[in-house]
This record gives sequence, structure tokens and C-alpha cells, in this order.
Amino acid sequence: MLPLEGLTVVAVEQAVAAPFCSSRLADAGAHVIKVERPEGDFARGYDAAAKGQSSYFVWLNRGKDSVVIDLATNAGRAALEDLVASADVLIQNLKPGAMDKLGFTLDRLRKDYPKLICCSISGYGDDGPYAHRKAYDLLIQAESGLASITGGPESPSRVGLSIVDIATGATANAAILEALIARGRSGQGADIRISMFDVMADWLAVPLLNSEAGNPPRRIGLAHPSIAPYGVFQSKDGKDILISIQNEREWKKLCSDVLAQPDLPADPRFATMVSRVSNRAATDQAVANVFGTLTRDELLAKLSDADVAFAEVNTMADLAAHPHLRRIEVATPNGPVTYAAPAAIFVDQPRSYGGVPGIGQSQSRTKP
Repeated sequence: MLPLEGLTVVAVEQAVAAPFCSSRLADAGAHVIKVERPEGDFARGYDAAAKGQSSYFVWLNRGKDSVVIDLATNAGRAALEDLVASADVLIQNLKPGAMDKLGFTLDRLRKDYPKLICCSISGYGDDGPYAHRKAYDLLIQAESGLASITGGPESPSRVGLSIVDIATGATANAAILEALIARGRSGQGADIRISMFDVMADWLAVPLLNSEAGNPPRRIGLAHPSIAPYGVFQSKDGKDILISIQNEREWKKLCSDVLAQPDLPADPRFATMVSRVSNRAATDQAVANVFGTLTRDELLAKLSDADVAFAEVNTMADLAAHPHLRRIEVATPNGPVTYAAPAAIFVDQPRSYGGVPGIGQSQSRTKP
């Protein structure tokens, strides 16, 4: 039996953040009813990478039932009321105030359904000067300052995936699970409010504190602002390899076993982490000079033998063939699609994953 079997989740959702949250609840056994407008969640049209279907939608909507409801009609609102009346959790990420205008105020829902756990996802929260704004992933990357510390020196950059949406969905999932535990003790539901901006501000605590301390982060690409050497160096045959030296022991091992320069740490420029960061260009050059004389295979062998932390700078094609990539297969209206498996592994508790629904289609979970 899966941990959330027997629980019903109604998700008035679209795009990424809320669907990420509800997909994880579905993975854990909850019956997730996705409420879609007659034309469907607009994320269905984001791309056609998954057998002619949206990669976002296929990834984030496995194991759900799709129910088409036109909330602009009295019949549609009555249908949603019936769903909510039998639900354990209500998730919604419509624009602020939209649910209120439809008659589903949180005050009323908590009064009528005291055991219901409501989770509302917004861009900037329910009040404040920006509460009315539309908010999408890249907009919050920019507004929160995340883009200002991402990329190289030339300009701010987008993180290469929907990090704000995903972080918000994961935060919502964790909060709902907390509320379910609390309800098991008290019998009372919860009113959870999560804004995308708050989630990113929380995740940006370290660069924010450094900035307020007079050390604003600089964009330095694949390097670390307070550690050196920590960055990308190229092998003789043109392969990019990222190394990370966290302490003096590791630095001495790198110098002796990989660079073949055991006396290098005695140089005052390289004697401590602080001095290496202050002399980053010289530190990096000392490493680059040696890396450029060795092939990729030679470097990986030396780094591995020295127990130095390293990684190759891979592409998506490299990820597709990576020996550590685990995959799951899900049914979709256009046939089975495989993609990366959820990260959590429950030992001796194998999981299966429901299919991706077409608009208005129900899915049944196949037991392992």
C-alpha cells in the first residue's frame, strides 16, 4: 500500500509549480483529480518533444485523472464544489483572487470543510504592491535577483530549467505532507499559502546575506566565489572537467598526485584558501597548465586515484547515456514515454506510475 492511498487531491492547476506538487502526491498513491478548462492546461501546448506531446505535461501529470470543468458556468462551479466536498487536499495556482471570484474563498472552504487542506500557490502572495502581477518562472528568476548571480561576467542569465516553478512545487509538496501529519493528530485541515517569490528569496539566503555584509556575489560562470580552485579546466583533447577543492588536504593531494607539484602549497599565493581566492587567476593558471598536457582519460584516472572531487561538463546527450540515469516509463495518449525517475528510492517498496491523461481522461494505477 502506498502512503497516500485513500486520499483525494483536487488540483485546479496549470503550468508547472502546482502540477509538480500534485504529481508527487499521485506518485505516493493519492487520487489526484486535475481540473482543466475546456481547452486544457495550457502547458499541454508548450512543446511537442514527448511523442508529439508537451514534455512538461508528460513529466508533471502522470497518474492523474483529468476532469474538464468550465468554471465560468454555474454547472462548472457546482461540479467543483462536489469535488472539493469529498477531497482531502485542494491545490490551486490560479491568479490571486480568481478562486474568490468563483465563490471558493478560503474562509468559506475552511468553515464548510474543516478537514480540508488548502494550498494556494501565487507569484508574490496575497497582498503587497506586486500581488496582482502575473508571475512566471523566468520573471521570478529576474525579480528575485537569481538571474543577477547566474551566468558569466558578461550578463545575467536564466537558470537552464524552470527552477522557480520546481522549487515552489517541491515546497508545496512538503508543506502539504506536514499538514496531513498534523491533521492526523488534530483532525483539522490547513490553509497554506506559498509564493514563488518567497521560495526563491529563501533559497537565495546565502548570496543575500553576503551582499548585505558588503560582499555582493559576482557572476563567475562555473566557478565558486569563495573557493579556489573550483572551476572548469580543459584536458589536452578538449574535454571540460570541473574540479572542486574544499580544503587544504585536498589541495595538497591535487598538487602532489595530479599536478606533480608537491611544493606548490608552500607558495604564499597558494598556501590557504583565502590566498588562493585572492590569487584566483594564478591558481587557475597553475592547474590549467598541467590539465592541458593530459588527456581526458588520464585526468579522470589521476583525479579518481587522488580522491579529488570532479565532474565532467556534460550535455543532455551525455545525460541520456549516463550510467547513473534511472528511468521510468509512463503511458501517454501517444504511447509510452520514458524519462528520469523520481529521486527518492523506497527500498523494498517498488513504485509504479500512472499514465498521463488526455483532456477529460481518467487513469488507473497499475500495481507493481
